[in-house]
Order: sequence, then structure tokens, then C-alpha cells
Amino acid sequence: MKLETLALAFLAATAIGGIAWVFLYPLLSGERQAEKRRASFARPEPVRTSVDRSQRSRRQQVESSLKEIEERNKKEKKRPLNMRITQAGLSWSKRKFIVISCVIGFLFFLLTIMFGGSLLAAVAFAFVGGFGVPRWLLNYLKKRREKKFIAALPDAVDVIVRGIKAGLPLFESIKVVAADAPQPLKGEFLAIIETQAVGMPLGEACLRLYERMPLPEANFFGIVVAIQQKSGGNLSEALGNLSKVLRDRKKMAEKIRAMSMEAKSSAGIIGSLPPLMMFLVYLTTPQYISLLWTEPVGRIMLAGCLFWMGTGIFVMKKMINFDF
Repeated sequence: MKLETLALAFLAATAIGGIAWVFLYPLLSGERQAEKRRASFARPEPVRTSVDRSQRSRRQQVESSLKEIEERNKKEKKRPLNMRITQAGLSWSKRKFIVISCVIGFLFFLLTIMFGGSLLAAVAFAFVGGFGVPRWLLNYLKKRREKKFIAALPDAVDVIVRGIKAGLPLFESIKVVAADAPQPLKGEFLAIIETQAVGMPLGEACLRLYERMPLPEANFFGIVVAIQQKSGGNLSEALGNLSKVLRDRKKMAEKIRAMSMEAKSSAGIIGSLPPLMMFLVYLTTPQYISLLWTEPVGRIMLAGCLFWMGTGIFVMKKMINFDF
């Protein structure tokens, strides 16, 4: 009986002690107050000012603008022929370009037949003249035009920044650039002015610059102006930062060009040695080298040499050209 009483007393004391530990100890030890203090430090601010709301809305507008621009650029990766003609700085129509390509292909066909080539070789040269040469010419004119544009764009952006700081509107500053800038920058900014004059917003007109001049620098300029037109902000500061970025990219491109010049010279020497040696051998012993184009086996060997030489030059060009 005494054991049962002691066991019950022990269990009652343990229960009372557990209840006291759970409910009274936090109040006496101050743990609850410490938890409240930690929660007060970790809790986010309950009240957001109007400045925070405006910053969040501006950030959302910027993100939506960037998403729209990225989607538009993805859709416009495959540019039509008339757009490529415009990017090359030519005022030709698509029909005129096709007619000129056909004429060049026909001339290549006639020249191959006149110099004693076979019908298959004449068709191959006509294909190269009709499809390869005109498009190579477009790419060459496009790249030359883009180099001139990149060289003049940082100065134009600086002129716009100075005009905005002096109190001129953005549109008037663009007019100043269009009046004094060299070609092709002058023509592109005149196109922005003409597009805006027919009712298109200025930000949209600046974004159209990337269609005619598919360069990252032109895309940067259009994005900065379009975002500022939609969400506001300090345009002079944004364009000033853009000018610094453009100049840094130009310095980097010149540094890469200087560092790769040795490799380009080596590739040029290696690529020019075989035809130069062929020409020298032809001058000294023409009957020895003429077997390459008078005999069927020699023609096959010559075609293989041209193919592998072209492949080697293409690989060397891809290894030397750097994208950044």
C-alpha cells in the first residue's frame, strides 16, 4: 500500500513539474521575450512607402519592356532579302537584286564555256556567280557600313547627352545628331526622325534602328530610350553610361584585333603559298604544271586541292575571328 502511495505521489509530482516547466519556465526565464525580440527583427516591414511601390512598378515596367524586346528580336532573326539589302545601304528592290544575280550567274556560265570548261563546270560556276557573289557583296557592304556606324555612335550619344543636360528634348538632340553626323549614322537617325514624324512613339522608332543596323550597340541605344520613354528616369545618366559601355566595347574590339593580327598574317601567308608556287612553276616550266588542267586526273586533283584549301582557310578564319 505504501508503494502504491509513493508511486502515485511520484507521478503527481512529475506531472506538476512538467506543467510548471511548460507554462511557467518561459515566463520566468525570459525566453518568450527573447523570441518576440527575434521575431521583431526578422519580421519584414509592414508598411511600404510610396517610393517602394514606385520602384517596384518601375522595375516591373523595365522587365516587361526587356521581355518584349527579346521576343521581338527572336522573331526577327530570319531577316528577309529586302531587309538585308537595306542593311547593306543599297536602295535596290528585291526584283532588281534578283535580276542582277541572274545576270552575274549567266556571265559566269558564258565565261566558263568560252574558256573550254565542261557543261557541269559551267553550271557550277553559274550557281556560284548567281547565288554566292551577290550575297557575298551584300555581306561585305553590310559589314563595312556597320564599322562606320559603330565608330560614330559613341560621339553621337555624347552629343545627345550634352543636349539633354543643356535642356533640349530628346527629339531635338536626335535632330542635332542627324544634321551633323557622318553617314551611315546620319541616315539612320534621319529614319528615326521620319518614323516618329508619322506618329510612331520615339521609343518604338529607336527600337526600329536595330532592324536596319543589327548590332548590339544599336540595340542598346534603342532599349535605353524605349525603357526611359515607358518608365521614366534620368535619361542623360543612362545614355552617359551607354556611351562609356560603347567606348569600352570599341577598345576591346581594337585590342582583340591587334592581338589576332599575327595569326591573321600567318593564315594569309599559308593560304597564299600554294597559288603563288603554282604561278611560279607555271612561269618556269608550264608543260609540267599544265597537266593539272589538261588531264582528267589532274583536274580531279586540282578540284580536291581547291576544296581542302578552302576548308583550311575557312577553319583558320573561324579560329581567328572572336565574338565578344
